[in-house]
Amino acid sequence: MARGARRSAWTAAASASAALALFAWTRDTLDAPWIAASVAALGLGGFVGSQFRGRIRITPEAADRTRHSVAEALLANIPDPVILVDRRAVVIEVNPAARALLPALKLRHPLSFALRAPDVLDGIEEVLRTGAPLKTLYTTRVPTERAFEVQLGALPMPDGPAGGQPNVVLFLRDLTSARRLEAMRVDFVANASHELRTPLASLLGFIETLQGPARNDAPARERFLGIMKIQAHRMTRLIDDLLSLSRIELREHVAPTKAVDLARIARQMVETQGPLARERGVELTLEAEGVHRVPGERDELLRVVENLVENAVKYGGSGGRIVVAVTRVAEPPRRAQVVLAVRDEGPGIAPEHIPRLTERFYRVDVASSRDQGGTGLGLAIVKHIVNRHRGRLAIESALGAGTTVRAFFPEYVAERDETAETIPG
Repeated sequence: MARGARRSAWTAAASASAALALFAWTRDTLDAPWIAASVAALGLGGFVGSQFRGRIRITPEAADRTRHSVAEALLANIPDPVILVDRRAVVIEVNPAARALLPALKLRHPLSFALRAPDVLDGIEEVLRTGAPLKTLYTTRVPTERAFEVQLGALPMPDGPAGGQPNVVLFLRDLTSARRLEAMRVDFVANASHELRTPLASLLGFIETLQGPARNDAPARERFLGIMKIQAHRMTRLIDDLLSLSRIELREHVAPTKAVDLARIARQMVETQGPLARERGVELTLEAEGVHRVPGERDELLRVVENLVENAVKYGGSGGRIVVAVTRVAEPPRRAQVVLAVRDEGPGIAPEHIPRLTERFYRVDVASSRDQGGTGLGLAIVKHIVNRHRGRLAIESALGAGTTVRAFFPEYVAERDETAETIPG
């Protein structure tokens, strides 16, 4: 097993042991040998021992207060979601990680109100019936797909009011990154092998020609070398886009939290793309006033604006004008949104193509896309970045009427009165 995998497995086991020890301690069952061993394994033996030494000399109320305060501190430092339910599957305790994952979780409410997973709920019943630990899977698809391994174990409560009926602790281990990494490897190999086949065959053909019939043909050699250079650049762009897409997909379930001024990013990108637009005879303008902050990552948002503007210049620039706009939309009681819109007056897109534009390697006109240096991954990258930022993408177009692409992002709202950190744009 690799060192990283061993460390990950130890961390998961330590977190589970900490959770079990904590819940047992809050219920006065720490004298059980297996709980003591768990605490000792985590290096908490001296700490817990100091809490319990001489506890007969303190009042029950003081002991309860001590257990409760330390329990909260320990729970807050367990990085994985931990939930304790009773024999009726009613929530007794949760840690902050569990609340973040399942915002609907409430103490003294049934777990099913917040976690609608038949396998997990059935697993609780089985653990209560057999007393044996159990593992199952839990998958959530909103706002992004995430996968968890749920470890369920019974906590005996010999001194409890239920006459020995156990509680059940649920420990959720996030498998999302590992699964995305495996999918990234598979997709990268499949996509790269498919898309690189044509340019590689072209390069091999030109090399064989230069080594054979065109060995002493200087004009043909210059022409072939120019084509080979174009094909090599195309492969480089393809590999770069595939790696970028894989990295974005790997972190898609982790929403950014820092405040970024989207209007400033749009202004910067319009200035950067200005020379390309003028070279093609296109008027590129910006409509954005004030500051429009969103929770995001600056580099990824730059990539969104860059891809959308480049697409508009390359495929919609024949209309002569492209407008980039950043506006705020408020529709109570929904959270206000910041909208990035890129509008061109080009030939437009037929309606049957619009639903597939964000698919990998989908092109409306394959020949035109390759002539323009496109890889077929630009809008796929945009879609996944927007998803990671908990936004949505909308494309409107009609033949002869131009195309408008809108990206909707939630507006940044500071949780405190302190000045929010804004990434320099």
